[in-house]
Amino acid sequence: MKKIAVILSGSGVFDGTEIHEAVLALLAIEQQGASWHCFAPNIDQHHVINHINGEVSHEIRNVLVESARIARGNISDVSQLNINDYDALLVPGGFGVAKNLSDFALHGSACQINEDVKQACQAFAQANKPAAYLCIAPTLIPQIYGPGAKATIGNDPDTAAAFNTMGGEHVLCPVDDFVLDQKRRLLTTPAYMLATNISEAAIGINKLVQELIKLA
Repeated sequence: MKKIAVILSGSGVFDGTEIHEAVLALLAIEQQGASWHCFAPNIDQHHVINHINGEVSHEIRNVLVESARIARGNISDVSQLNINDYDALLVPGGFGVAKNLSDFALHGSACQINEDVKQACQAFAQANKPAAYLCIAPTLIPQIYGPGAKATIGNDPDTAAAFNTMGGEHVLCPVDDFVLDQKRRLLTTPAYMLATNISEAAIGINKLVQELIKLA
């Protein structure tokens, strides 16, 4: 059975992992006959957003603890991720990628990635193991794979421009498809960068996961 490591960034689209993307990906992994285990950094969130009104809530939450809600406790600190135990990597989107796993939401193309997350992702890249990044998560790719990595965030011009500025090669992609950088065994799909509902997000995610498991 293929084993997939999944890196989460909290729980909730505006300050953590996009929950629909995460659940769709975990379901697709299981439906392809593989297993998953989740990881997240053991750090405080950048901030907490009230998902009813979009306002900042003045409280402190931990990314690993919040991510455990999605994983139903099947989760570990990303610093403990041993790539020898896994065949592939998957990173769902959500603003937590750009606020907790990195500071892309604050600094754009000048962003930095959390060191533990960066080391884990780079380990998969260096071992030539396949990896998949959904939605806004591909903004991590240029710092992980270096210049020339091909990926998509859909068609948002500002995010695509920042991706290219960081050294990546952005590829336009519809919500129901994915982009494969064959050389790097790297897959990306727009998901909720373009999706207007769960069903639309599911089409691209299912195709991506199916290919990810094949590559693994």
